[in-house]
Amino acid sequence: MIAAIQPVSLPGFETRGAPGLLCTLRDDVRCVFSRDPAARSTLELVTIYPGVHALVAHRIAHRLWRRGWRYAARLLSHLARLVTHIDIHPGATIGQRFFIDHGCGVVIGETAEIGDDVTLYHGVTLGGTSWNPGKRHPTLGCGVVVGAGAKILGPISIGRNARIAANSVVIEDVAAEMTVVGIPGRTVLPKNRRRITEQGIDLDHHRMPDPVGKAIACLLERIEGLEIQLSALKGAPGPVATACHACDDTCATLAAAPHSNH
Repeated sequence: MIAAIQPVSLPGFETRGAPGLLCTLRDDVRCVFSRDPAARSTLELVTIYPGVHALVAHRIAHRLWRRGWRYAARLLSHLARLVTHIDIHPGATIGQRFFIDHGCGVVIGETAEIGDDVTLYHGVTLGGTSWNPGKRHPTLGCGVVVGAGAKILGPISIGRNARIAANSVVIEDVAAEMTVVGIPGRTVLPKNRRRITEQGIDLDHHRMPDPVGKAIACLLERIEGLEIQLSALKGAPGPVATACHACDDTCATLAAAPHSNH
């Protein structure tokens, strides 16, 4: 009898009893319905979803790997890659209800560790940055979502429920509940943790890898400084309020209004 998978005990992972193989596969299939609106039936998932096929093959290959059947595990993984275009090393540890949407081009390295309820989209790489043996691939906590084309490299940790935007390259640890975008990946702070001035300038805009937004913020600060200097030269009693807020509502109204011929 094939041994049941041992529970993982990593930061951000669930602590639970070891489920059987059939129970694990059943949960893997069921979770697709809640994450893919295109899923219509269990028959469809089992027969034509490459992400499901690759995961089933990995569940079996991982058990062979842990029992010392290394060549058989690698051979099964290789055959699954030929069919699904998804490369999962049999040594990778994957939690419950894992879903790979579309799947093509996904690569998961040998020492990668993935928690429960994780979703990957096509083109994702959980890769290493070293040729040295030992831990060299990332650890993903429970509930992580990784967008299409994202690369997570090295023995870093991605916290519970974190979001990795499409095509991001992540090379540093990510805290739980955070969103990462850009190359290299930068953390996007939630609004309630940003320092935003009355003029709408985000003083923590350096946490957003958006060079255009950063340039605009700098220009707004410079314009406000020039207006204050101009006000002082004219002998006005105090700084002149910028017109940004006044025109924001006007611009929004014009944008929402139907186009005219005038």
